[in-house]
Amino acid sequence: MSSPRSSAAAPLDDDDLLAEILLRLPPQPSSLPRASAVCKFWRSLASDPGFSRRFRAHHRRNPPLLGCFVHDFCEVRFQPTLEPPNRAPQSRFPFAIAAGDRFHILGCRHGLVLIFHDSQKQLLVWDPFTGDQHRLDIPPGFAVEKTWIGAAVLRAPGDFHHFQVVLVGNSDIQSTQAVASVYSSLTGVWDRLISTPLPPEDSGFLTMVYTGMPAVMVGGSFYWLLYGNSQEILEFDLDKRSLALIPMPVGNTRDMGEGNIWVMPAEGAGLGFLFLRGFCAQLWKRKTDCKGVSSWVLGRSIDLDKLLSLNSEMEIGYPSILGFAEDNNVVLLWTSVGIFTVQFESLQFKKLFESHDWYRCCPFEGVYTAGNKS
Repeated sequence: MSSPRSSAAAPLDDDDLLAEILLRLPPQPSSLPRASAVCKFWRSLASDPGFSRRFRAHHRRNPPLLGCFVHDFCEVRFQPTLEPPNRAPQSRFPFAIAAGDRFHILGCRHGLVLIFHDSQKQLLVWDPFTGDQHRLDIPPGFAVEKTWIGAAVLRAPGDFHHFQVVLVGNSDIQSTQAVASVYSSLTGVWDRLISTPLPPEDSGFLTMVYTGMPAVMVGGSFYWLLYGNSQEILEFDLDKRSLALIPMPVGNTRDMGEGNIWVMPAEGAGLGFLFLRGFCAQLWKRKTDCKGVSSWVLGRSIDLDKLLSLNSEMEIGYPSILGFAEDNNVVLLWTSVGIFTVQFESLQFKKLFESHDWYRCCPFEGVYTAGNKS
């Protein structure tokens, strides 16, 4: 007959126990290098590529905002946001496309950067941590010569070997149709095209994806603003493989160009919408009633001049939206006194940079181990 002591679960050995401890370190770039300095035993584990992948997977839902890839008309560069010793050097993430080529940064997600290489008519999936690049030809059916496209990249939970790309745009056969397809690196092929009608062309204005706002993921769907003869949002449901149009609660094409509107998660859950009117930030939420009818409801209005201590009488220009960091749920706002991150649910904010005249700013979140490529 076995004793209670012998029937108990066997204790973890030293390697497993240490791994479980180190996995729970904060996902800051300095965490594993600091642990490596304790002794050779700790260093051998903390620097192991397999453990590094486990560490990144463990913290996938709470990665830090490492910085932004900013485009200032002359070049694209990485602009770090963290303070030393967690600050990632600019030279650590050299941009993947040569100067002079035409391209658009379509967004960052799950430690990947998605770029439309306009000169080559290809999508480029770039992993800045490893330097890996995957080039994808645009599948047939998209009017890439005449209209803009939108796309989003994502990984499956805990999977750092495979990714998916969702591509949306106008049909090359009927420009008043939106089309979408999904690429899987696991199969290496694009899915069949799906489509939905767009508003008819009016006075030369054709509705297309607005490239000034990268795709935003809310729940299991991606969202893009539409530009032209429409005041709507394009929704792609990843699980159902379906497209739909959702009216914007407020705003218009001019507001897009001025950085006044953005799709984002609503407070609590669901689809939200941020609208800036001067120094006032309006937070809208999409709600569905008991009859299944969906509509927009205005939640809170926040005075940004009071929150950020801005002098509304002395400011040169109103605040504008530069980007949105999904995992940290923060909006990047430009003001004449600096660029801030704002978490609207908690009303916490932080000044990241002095003001810059950036054309585009894509927040980059991920678990990066300083001095180690994995």
